[in-house]
Amino acid sequence: MSTAEQQPPATPSDALLGPADIRELAEVLGVRPTKQKGQNFVIDANTVRRIVRTAEVRPDDVVVEVGPGLGSLTLALLEAADRVVAVEIDDILAAALPATIEARMPRKKDHFALVHSDAMLVTELPGPAPTALVANLPYNVAVPVLLTMLDRFPTIERTLVMVQAEVADRLAARPGNKVYGVPSVKANWYADVKRAGSIGRNVFWPAPNVDSGLVSLVRRAEPVKTTATKAEVFAVVDAAFAQRRKGLRAALAGWAGSAAGAEAALVAAGIPPLARGESLTVEEFAAIAEHKPAAERPAL
Repeated sequence: MSTAEQQPPATPSDALLGPADIRELAEVLGVRPTKQKGQNFVIDANTVRRIVRTAEVRPDDVVVEVGPGLGSLTLALLEAADRVVAVEIDDILAAALPATIEARMPRKKDHFALVHSDAMLVTELPGPAPTALVANLPYNVAVPVLLTMLDRFPTIERTLVMVQAEVADRLAARPGNKVYGVPSVKANWYADVKRAGSIGRNVFWPAPNVDSGLVSLVRRAEPVKTTATKAEVFAVVDAAFAQRRKGLRAALAGWAGSAAGAEAALVAAGIPPLARGESLTVEEFAAIAEHKPAAERPAL
């Protein structure tokens, strides 16, 4: 008997999954959430509706969701959006999700598509280009997945992700904040980033041992103005924070070829050589990248 046959059709008012639904579905599928895969399923309908509301999902949106799991958030997104494309790496969960959608929200089954893949490997999505990204991201891969999706799908205008609270703080941190670092700067390359709320542990099954946070990212209306490429800017960011206790003259010595070369690039960019990476905006990192010293030619 298929998953769809095992679940009675749901009306819009009870289409979302509750705690009993989640546990029953998991039992039927033989699913046991694992820490290795970062699986913590949301079991509270009010929470997924809150996420959709905070994400400002519109009736004409094409939403991409990474890691839909058993479909809690997917169903809430389908209630609000025109179309949802879910990217799921787990074989069992990917196989079951379309049946869950058909059983609980049959009117929207043709507005749903599944991509059975690792999100880090996805380079194209079926159907119209996505306009929004909304996801409960696995804690262990949250930042690389987020940055990869923003990079590969520039039509994504609005993003709301639920991540570990510590990661949320880092993503939304401003220059000068002690947790400001590589994720903060790189996220700002693509979007305006802010904290958008906190999520308690009791809305998950199993309950994680850390709190969660919501992060909102609205894509920049205009890209960072620079003649440097994204790769060139990110290389400076990585170098600056690899030795974050050091001033930039020392931290960027390897990137520039020497401490003197780093100082020259910093001065040309208008950055004090003893400043630290945690004090710089993404625009300032871009300015440094523009002034990277040319590689010295080997002696003949």
